[in-house]
Amino acid sequence: MPTTTFDPRTTTNPQVRAVGRWLGRLNGRHPWNHNDRFHGWIVRRLPRRRRRALDVGCGTGALVERLRRAGATVVGLDADAAMAAVSAARFAGDPGVSVRHGRFEDVPADGSFDVVTMVASLHHMDLEPALRHAAGMLAPGGRLLVVGLARIGAPRDLVVDVCSSFLNPVVGMIKHPRVVRAAADDDLADDAPPVPMRSADESYGEVRDTARRVLPGARFRQRLFFRYTLEWTRPTERRA
Repeated sequence: MPTTTFDPRTTTNPQVRAVGRWLGRLNGRHPWNHNDRFHGWIVRRLPRRRRRALDVGCGTGALVERLRRAGATVVGLDADAAMAAVSAARFAGDPGVSVRHGRFEDVPADGSFDVVTMVASLHHMDLEPALRHAAGMLAPGGRLLVVGLARIGAPRDLVVDVCSSFLNPVVGMIKHPRVVRAAADDDLADDAPPVPMRSADESYGEVRDTARRVLPGARFRQRLFFRYTLEWTRPTERRA
């Protein structure tokens, strides 16, 4: 018998497209930031030693601020010059924060960081090389914490994302009960530059399998609200 594969392109169904448009309008009236929702998850999983942290794709610096409050000296990195400028201005005068405009691949993998965080930035890079590079940046016992985006690749992925689509406006109405006319990022000023956007190439399963192969012991979990989390701690070196 011929085999069939799962086709996630449900938007070809007119009814699904109509529901999607309705949800999109509702979400736009009660907007909220999906990435910021996971900052608490990151802070709760910081290692005890957190002297030096790198936030990859720091954007406007919301997570940099949380890491700084947690006691780390923080390097914020963003490949977008406008985003880096916004974050640098936010922390002007704080000697514990430095913000750089540049590529993640150009930061030396010298094991000098206790924490590397990535929120909605890993899918902008080649997955496997980026994970290997991040691992090399960490000191023994250092931790990689990722909140990422991936595409639907299996029926289970679709179920989780459909649930997220219907729960999303509920959370929005709780956070912003008053209707707004246009969606706005709470962390951005009206004159702030737009956040760079890109669709994810890898599916949830591909990210999970790659991470577990490249980073043995990595913990991957698909989450509500169109994100996954990935946690990996670099093993401490054994003494001879």
